[in-house]
Amino acid sequence: MHYDLLVIGGGPAGYVGAIRAAQLGKKVGCIEMDRAGGTCLNWGCIPTKSLLRNAELFHLLKHKGGDYGFKFDNLAFDWSKIIGRSRDVSNKLAGGIEFLFKKNKVDYLRGEATFKDGKTVTVKDKDGKTAEHTADKYLIATGTVARALPDLPFDGEKVLNARQAMVLAKQPEHIVILGAGAIGVEFAYFFNAFGTKVTLIEMMPRILPVEDDEISAALERSFKKAKINVLTGVKSNGVKKTAKGVEVALAGADGKPGETLVADCALIAIGVSPVVPGGLKLELERGYIKTDARYQTSVPNVYAAGDIIGPPWLAHVASWEAIQAVEGIFAGHTPKKVEIFPGCTYCQPQVASVGQTERALKEKGIKYKVGKFPFSASGKALATGESEGFAKLIYGAEHGELLGAHIIGNEATELIAEMGLALTMEATHEEIEATIHAHPTLSEAIHEATGVAFGHPVHV
Repeated sequence: MHYDLLVIGGGPAGYVGAIRAAQLGKKVGCIEMDRAGGTCLNWGCIPTKSLLRNAELFHLLKHKGGDYGFKFDNLAFDWSKIIGRSRDVSNKLAGGIEFLFKKNKVDYLRGEATFKDGKTVTVKDKDGKTAEHTADKYLIATGTVARALPDLPFDGEKVLNARQAMVLAKQPEHIVILGAGAIGVEFAYFFNAFGTKVTLIEMMPRILPVEDDEISAALERSFKKAKINVLTGVKSNGVKKTAKGVEVALAGADGKPGETLVADCALIAIGVSPVVPGGLKLELERGYIKTDARYQTSVPNVYAAGDIIGPPWLAHVASWEAIQAVEGIFAGHTPKKVEIFPGCTYCQPQVASVGQTERALKEKGIKYKVGKFPFSASGKALATGESEGFAKLIYGAEHGELLGAHIIGNEATELIAEMGLALTMEATHEEIEATIHAHPTLSEAIHEATGVAFGHPVHV
């Protein structure tokens, strides 16, 4: 079959790019070796949020039920049903994307794609059968996979990646998590909520190293209060499988040997590796496909978007990039590269941010003002029983424009959207304060924090 556009990869970049091209009247095919939705929908963003919701509810009932007037004689959970619900949610959404392909007349091609040349790809299905297709344009959206430790492959039982951790048949008694980015932190919360002993290890001085320092410190305090063993500034000096589980040797930041942890399993959450399709000699940068301002690779008429072109490795960024690339190819638009994007971590308390941190502004020598509002002073937060955390907004000292927003607390990942819009619109503190925020809502924290930054808070 010949196409106007062939998309390789059916994740958040691939399926969104394919559908947008079809909406522009193009003949489109999308090649996916696993299932529509990619890692995010099938083995990442969506199923983990299902697991985290289960953890949040169980933790709430177990530790705060009495505060709400509830009593339980024998509060328990069914591990297999918790895992099963997450798979059901993913399957339902994957089927929805397959429906969207049909609705938009996108050919859904299951198999592994290999370039024969710049115009032709070979698709090998699960039975080993092959078919060749050609296209005028290609969009590579093959994403990434979890990065393993050297000489220690994932086995799904003792040495886990995130995909394997979310379908464990048996709940571990003790899990060691290497890496305290968003993935490591979310799984730490999940397993801890159900009573698994969790040791969370991060080689940087803080957990969630990319977040604002105060946010990271607040989350670390919350985790330690929940009896998660958080070790920062610590490196793994080797993971060894044993008959009963794993042994994780630790070393300090100075490289000196430390203690050795014994656990049932280890979750390796130290980063990702790119998945580059074979058959084309593409210019790479640190292993990722290098693209120009229009998302075109070093091979003419072959474009790339999403995780495969490098950080930030976020589903919403991948979808945005794919639309930029496709509209640049077929609609004559001038594509943009990502600048403003939210980052979200879905443990409890949730963490969300957009824009610059205090740390970055200090390094750049930019003068700024900070406003913080604690959720302990929020009527809505107190009414719902979730008053942990705060909203922190950073404004330019000279012009009063919003520079960054950092939130830790209940529903932080929903509250951050307003801040993303404010940054995109280059809003000032006057405009945010002039916007009436409904009462009682958690979003009032945005309004109040703005008042704090400029010296006229009302409720704190």
